[in-house]
Amino acid sequence: MTGLEHLAVVATGFGAGVLTSTVGVASLLSFPVLIALGIPPVVANVSNTVGLIPAGLGGSLGYRRELREQPRITWIIMITCAVGSVGGAALLLALPPGVFESIVPWLILFTCLLVGAQPWISRWLRSRNPGEHVPRTVMSPATTVFAALTGVYGGYFGAGAGVMMMAVLSLGLDLDLRIVNALKTLALLAANLVAGLIFVFVADIDYTAAGLLALGSIVGGYTGSHLGRLLPPTLLRILVVLAGITAAIMML
Repeated sequence: MTGLEHLAVVATGFGAGVLTSTVGVASLLSFPVLIALGIPPVVANVSNTVGLIPAGLGGSLGYRRELREQPRITWIIMITCAVGSVGGAALLLALPPGVFESIVPWLILFTCLLVGAQPWISRWLRSRNPGEHVPRTVMSPATTVFAALTGVYGGYFGAGAGVMMMAVLSLGLDLDLRIVNALKTLALLAANLVAGLIFVFVADIDYTAAGLLALGSIVGGYTGSHLGRLLPPTLLRILVVLAGITAAIMML
């Protein structure tokens, strides 16, 4: 890569870091850039995963205040997504490229619908049970399973994984959207970290590209966490839905 290409990858890492901590579609920015530089798809995918680990780290540090509000859920999210990403990394290395490409865009669109409709769905569920509503602050078995499955997808490819995690947590828990966003950022960190460690030992990585992405993404992730905290919940929800729809259209 030339010097200008190095700068472009660092800038891409910064932008991807911001997206990690806000709308959760970082790979839609960083992965195509690596492909455009001539890096083979699977190598670009694993290099992208490794390069975005600092984005999740910077974002999680920026969201540490929100994560401290729900320590039990924080640990559960870390463990479930880390375990799930092991399966996703194994699928990436074992299956032919493009196996999931026909279903993933529709899955992302469906999760966008859930994120956008979550306030109305929650109100409808409460209307079915007019008694005193007890806020759900403990992850149910179903929510835990779906969080783990999102971790699998995060380890496999990850484009739109943040949108999926927002949908899972928004429907399964009664938490402020800023906390859900923090948990989503931590989930992406856990999935990328475990999958990245596996790739270091068993996959081909372009360490130059991964290192440049990492350099920009850690700053972008921390910056994005402050932006995500300042965004009004309705605006954040709209941006997540728009980002997810964009991801699905690009993949289609």
